Amino acid sequence: MNEINLGLYFLSETVGTALLILLGCGVVANVILAKTKGFGGGTLMINWGWGLAVFAGVLVSAYSGAQLNPAVSFALVLLAKITVTQFFVAVAGQMVGAIIGAVLCWLAYRQHFDTEEDPAAKLGVFSTGPAIRSYAWNLITEIIATFVLVFGILAFADYGDGAIGTPGGLGPLTALPVALLVVGIGASLGGPTGYAINPARDLGPRIAHAFLPIAGKGSSDWSYAWVPVIGPLIGGGLAAGGSMLFLHLA
Repeated sequence: MNEINLGLYFLSETVGTALLILLGCGVVANVILAKTKGFGGGTLMINWGWGLAVFAGVLVSAYSGAQLNPAVSFALVLLAKITVTQFFVAVAGQMVGAIIGAVLCWLAYRQHFDTEEDPAAKLGVFSTGPAIRSYAWNLITEIIATFVLVFGILAFADYGDGAIGTPGGLGPLTALPVALLVVGIGASLGGPTGYAINPARDLGPRIAHAFLPIAGKGSSDWSYAWVPVIGPLIGGGLAAGGSMLFLHLA
């Protein structure tokens, strides 16, 4: 890809992130909203649902490199893998896609949102929240979890012949290790904060929650909203630094 079409670049990130959020928020809705077929399915169902959502999102957004996450894009721009312009176009696409995906999830589960009595459950479909509210520790959790995600993604990109940096040649299946990594992060590090690990994943749906006509939805919890934005960006930046030291990507 010698010359980047920024319109297609934006569209790629928009479509991929929309699919990611539709399926990711969708599995949360299926597990926590009353009267759904998947009600009470548990956290592992949510972990696997988000992992497969990542798999689907990555597959449909190859043109832009399937970033789908401002923390990933931030790491790439720090490593000079994308330009500053591409960074802003990608993040714009991710935010638009996240809002679209959240709206589509709401439409798919509209009747269940209407009958759900718990405002926390309604917000929980859209955005993350801490099990124990402590902004400093919640921030640390998001930094650690996002570092693992982005550092892993950067390592996968260099997987293959370590001496010459040749990728592993898995084709579309390169999405699979990222998906499995997300499942692992959710199962191991998701307990304290719900593992946003992606500013667009949390902020876009939170914005949708704020403007959608959801009866009895309650607060969008804006006092917490900065944590799943700042934490992942710091984690992504640290992962970029770690890759310079250990993965020889810079």
